[in-house]
Amino acid sequence: MTDADKPAIAVLGAGKIGEALLSGLLTGGRRADELMFTERHPERATELTTRYGVRGVDVATAAKEAGVLVVAVKPQDIEPLLDELAPVTDPSKLIVSLCAGLPTALYERRLPEGVPVVRVMPNTPMVVGEAMSAISPGRYATAEHLAVVEHLLSTVGTVVRVPESQQDAVTALSGSGPAYFFYLVEAMIDAGILLGLPRAVSEKLIIQSAVGAAAMLARTGEHPVILREAVTSPAGTTIMAIRELEKHGVRAALLAAIEAARDRSQELGRAHDEN
Repeated sequence: MTDADKPAIAVLGAGKIGEALLSGLLTGGRRADELMFTERHPERATELTTRYGVRGVDVATAAKEAGVLVVAVKPQDIEPLLDELAPVTDPSKLIVSLCAGLPTALYERRLPEGVPVVRVMPNTPMVVGEAMSAISPGRYATAEHLAVVEHLLSTVGTVVRVPESQQDAVTALSGSGPAYFFYLVEAMIDAGILLGLPRAVSEKLIIQSAVGAAAMLARTGEHPVILREAVTSPAGTTIMAIRELEKHGVRAALLAAIEAARDRSQELGRAHDEN
């Protein structure tokens, strides 16, 4: 994509994910004058403009000046935003939704006919440029629109395409996924303290172990079972720990937790369908 082909981008909602996207786009080569954002709180808008040199604007200005409108508000705040967007958008604008659980059909029902929408499920590692984002086209989104979104999100991590029917599963698995890892790391740090290690030492041991294990998964291409078995000696310490995890149903609990997250994502979509 050449510079002439790059549309201006407006991020509607400058919370953590919205700010991370702005930062990633700037790091990836976008100029500040090609970007803008909306933010309800003046102090926050001033903070972001000072930090990044990007303009804070209202929704009408964003829709007028930007070719890509990235919706990064919380799902519960989508209705008033759509009320503002409906009279100022048209099919020349690309809507990119980062809102968990919200289907493209919601936007297509509330916005003028023909407005293209691409649904995205990112996750919070976007703030360090390591997001996992899954994208799905709505009814009017073309392959060209998907390519624009892939290019945009590649500045903050990795992108995959999935059918929209799989987005609730993606939300449960990778959208919420970092929280599961943080929860496990928190528990392992506490275990280190229980075993008599200072907190700082326990944190360093576990965090680097997590970083190293993730790097092995990413770089070796080996199945996690193979990597786990390489650490698990017969009658050794690791197999005793694994036995306890299985005894306490950790695997089953994780499966149930991810199913519950999937169900909640579906509920969020149905709630807005009923409005």
